[in-house]
Amino acid sequence: MSLSQRRIAFIAGSLLMLVSVCYSKVYCKEGHSGPTYESLQAVFNLQAFRPAVNLSNPTIANISFTLYAVLGVNEKTQILTTFLWLRLYWRHEFLVWDPDECDGLTKISLPVKELWSPDIIVYEFVDDDVSQACPYVYVNHTGHIRWDRMLRLVSACNLEIFSFPFDVQNCTFTFGSYMHTIRDVRVSPALTFREMSQNSKRYLEASGEWELVDILGETSILKFGIDEWDIITFWVVIKRRPVLYVVNLLIPSSFLMLIDILSFYLPPHSVDRASFKMTLILGYTVFLLIMNDLLPSTANGTPIIGIYFSVCLALMVISLLETVIITNVLHHNSLKYREVPNWVRVVVLKHIANLICYRWPEDVQPPSTLQKDKTGSSNGSSGPWIIQPATQAPDQRPASNDTSALPELQQICQYLSELRAHLISLQKESQLLDQWCHVGYVLDFLLFRIYLLLISCYAMVIITMWCIWITQS
Repeated sequence: MSLSQRRIAFIAGSLLMLVSVCYSKVYCKEGHSGPTYESLQAVFNLQAFRPAVNLSNPTIANISFTLYAVLGVNEKTQILTTFLWLRLYWRHEFLVWDPDECDGLTKISLPVKELWSPDIIVYEFVDDDVSQACPYVYVNHTGHIRWDRMLRLVSACNLEIFSFPFDVQNCTFTFGSYMHTIRDVRVSPALTFREMSQNSKRYLEASGEWELVDILGETSILKFGIDEWDIITFWVVIKRRPVLYVVNLLIPSSFLMLIDILSFYLPPHSVDRASFKMTLILGYTVFLLIMNDLLPSTANGTPIIGIYFSVCLALMVISLLETVIITNVLHHNSLKYREVPNWVRVVVLKHIANLICYRWPEDVQPPSTLQKDKTGSSNGSSGPWIIQPATQAPDQRPASNDTSALPELQQICQYLSELRAHLISLQKESQLLDQWCHVGYVLDFLLFRIYLLLISCYAMVIITMWCIWITQS
């Protein structure tokens, strides 16, 4: 046997002897209800060593926790802050005494800093531990130790915010030893995962933004190189309460969109509808700026509610463009006194009007009769909107050419001719204005129905997607 092997055997034998001595010295003096200070001091001196008589046997650490509160969810940094009541169990094989020799005492409290404790950590922990420390542990006469502590856990979590505010988050808490491998420390749940979930639902603060759905978990082995660690993985499923965001975001936005839809019923020829819609867009922009702090933001994606607001703003801009087009048709073309092109009569006033079931006023002829009127006017008639010249009475006889009219009568005839020409001009202008007005009304009805169809399809898609996510959650 080499010198190094002899030294290792000597050290191991010395440790085993020391452990055996310490194991036998945890006793109770007569008249004292508990282990003596000397026997406990001998155990405290072995605080740096794992409390196992046979080091080949791993120390089993049992873990359970209760989720007491969800303190915050930071979507931008992908961090979840929770408050846990953590409880650890393990067995200290050097702290064993006979209750019959200690006046029936079965449990004592000892300072945790004087005893060996498993280095159980949460692998997702990303901040300093600022939790209030619990300096004592309970020790049973069989050597089983219970350590209760409060843990403010700041952990990394992959937060999915696409379905905000109806999102469900699934965060992972992985408990395991930091240094000790599976040969030294094994971990296992102290309670069933169902019991942990029920306890957490019982104590979780109900006034917060989040509610607990379930706590799931499993034990597994983490391999890194040739070493293996025993770990427990908990999946904490929490769901956001969406009432605050529905009241403050969705309902006001829906009201503004409803006002934008109802603005199409304003008469475009007598009311400045464009100014009203521009004011509405300005109000919607201010609303988005005020509510921007309520929307989560990440570098990975945009929530669907943000897309919803952007599309609503785009629809308002489209409705404003539609109003600009209709205003141009009603005023710009009519002021130039231009005739309505024939293809516009056929396409807009005939086919599109029949498609959208446009109701013509009683005093206006439909476009199907316009061609007849136009043909009749070309044959000598003046059309439906042209003033016909006064016909001569049957008993009147034309004056003879050789009879000279009085100057007063000639002037009256000139005045009447000018008045007739002026009335014909005004009536023609009114006719052109009415024609362009009907073209504008037909286009307004058509674009309004297309706008309603777009909004209806978009609303159905959004509602269907949110209903699917709520059902799956």
